[in-house]
Amino acid sequence: MSGVPAGALRLAIDREALAANWRALDALSGGVPGAPRAAAAVKADGYGLGAAVVAPVLLAAGCARLFVAHCGEAAGLLDHVPAGAVAVLHGPRDPAEAAWLQAVGVRPVINSALQARHWLEAGGGVCDLMVDTGMNRLGLPLGALGVAAGLEVDVLHTHLACADEDSPLNEVQRLRWEDARRAVTHRRAAIANSAGIALGAPYRGDMTRPGLALYGGVPAAGLAGVVRQVVRPQAAILQVRTIAAGETVGYNATFVAPRQMRVGTVALGYADGYLRCWSGRGAMRAGEARLPVLGRVSMDMTVIDLSGAEKLGEGDWVEVDYDLPAAAGESGLSQYELLTLLGRRFAR
Repeated sequence: MSGVPAGALRLAIDREALAANWRALDALSGGVPGAPRAAAAVKADGYGLGAAVVAPVLLAAGCARLFVAHCGEAAGLLDHVPAGAVAVLHGPRDPAEAAWLQAVGVRPVINSALQARHWLEAGGGVCDLMVDTGMNRLGLPLGALGVAAGLEVDVLHTHLACADEDSPLNEVQRLRWEDARRAVTHRRAAIANSAGIALGAPYRGDMTRPGLALYGGVPAAGLAGVVRQVVRPQAAILQVRTIAAGETVGYNATFVAPRQMRVGTVALGYADGYLRCWSGRGAMRAGEARLPVLGRVSMDMTVIDLSGAEKLGEGDWVEVDYDLPAAAGESGLSQYELLTLLGRRFAR
């Protein structure tokens, strides 16, 4: 509907930082201009940033393949990117999904013998294949690789369970993946997510599948200083008031003012992904001023201390303190959760 007022929440998305992150990860993956090796995971609505926003930026930067989880996610991208650039990690769940993938030209990642049958019965053609090397989630077991004999496999995938840790399972999985590469005819092979890229050349294969690091997350120490912050949630101040010493703020009166204070109520709450774990510990910013969260975060609103920003008033915007590694350490949430929890009320 035209004329709808702008909302009180927005995500400031640094598109150049996003493109720069992809270029840096592609270079670490062994890619060169014209021959990229880094694909991009844009599932979960582009890790919360908006797949329709991030996908065109990534393709313009040089990325050639985008991965989503579900067919429905792929359908939502087709107005923005070519169908041939999109692959569905969960594969065809039933014959109808296999037929749809065939019709629109989106590529499936086959995970089981049943999915292989759905794909072949729908007409077959080029697909990707996921093999399970130790995560016990999705993928063909190593003992069932004979299923691949009837498939035209472009990318042979596996997924590391502990890429962000110094775990012996990483090398176990890599060696099993190498075994699968010898057993299955394929054109390219992929094992590394964002953290996997930092494990070194043996893990980079012919393609990598970064996700989190594209969007500003730092899942491995080797990527610190490489990855730039991409998203900055912002919220409007709904009301400003002055409270007296001894007054309380928010549900359950968990904050008691130690002095007279100027406070602001912002249009952000746990319904938007700013969870109650930020109660009394999160902060917003206005320029250099840090504005601590006071009391409990509620569904649609959070109260902040405006003592350090006397000029802020109703209608002004503040930025959520959301550097992902630091925010994960402060909140106890993973960097993945911090991104994908960002709600639909944010303008993107």
